[in-house]
Amino acid sequence: MSRDARWKALLELLVERGRLDVEEAAAELSVSAATIRRDFDGLAEQQMLVRTRGGAVVHGVSYELPLRYKTARHASEKQRIARAVADLVSPGETVGLTGGTTTTEVARALAVRADLASGSPALTVVTNALNIANELAVRPQFKIVVTGGVARPSSYELVGPLADGVLGQITVDVAVLGVVAFDVRHGAAAHDEAEAAVNRLLCERAERVVVAADSSKLGRRAFARICATEAVDTLVTDTAVDEGTVRRFAEAGVRVVAV
Repeated sequence: MSRDARWKALLELLVERGRLDVEEAAAELSVSAATIRRDFDGLAEQQMLVRTRGGAVVHGVSYELPLRYKTARHASEKQRIARAVADLVSPGETVGLTGGTTTTEVARALAVRADLASGSPALTVVTNALNIANELAVRPQFKIVVTGGVARPSSYELVGPLADGVLGQITVDVAVLGVVAFDVRHGAAAHDEAEAAVNRLLCERAERVVVAADSSKLGRRAFARICATEAVDTLVTDTAVDEGTVRRFAEAGVRVVAV
């Protein structure tokens, strides 16, 4: 296993468990304890974890993995969700995409739709995510609008007054939200308040709002609220969602699509 692969695996284990011991991690990855110690030290130097005696803990209570380390988590579910979300978009519409791994997959699903292969434009995409804009900019049939703002290195999202200024002057047909948590009572949320503020404004400028979230995000809360549940029209998630959760969202007026 390469160092990069080990680092990604260690970070994912750390996010799931909150704390890892050297011996525990060595057994999980089938490598020596000395290798894990070096990996922990390297990750600590990049401020991606906090070293403890004999192990490591997550970097703060609102720890958030950089986007490049989250792409493999629930990958198949995210791709199914993305295709279902892309099917909700009609040719010629204006789509707002927030940052995140699931919305990145939505962008990719839109890019390969046969009925969006031509047009002037076939689709207008408004995004505050640099990676999404970069992937779609090579599609000449798509009109790409980037909000501007200050880039967050962990998510590639642009935030702040410059982003607000652009979003305040446009409208979109559908806003697709990537979230870290979506709860019937507490609404959709993100780890970072600046990201949540931009996403909230995008929702306010949209005719309809779609939350794209795998089932691990549901029934959870996070620090910064994006919008109330009542502001969401459709939730697209995976089939692991339990019936009680589906029922509660439906009672709150949210259409649930499980794929």
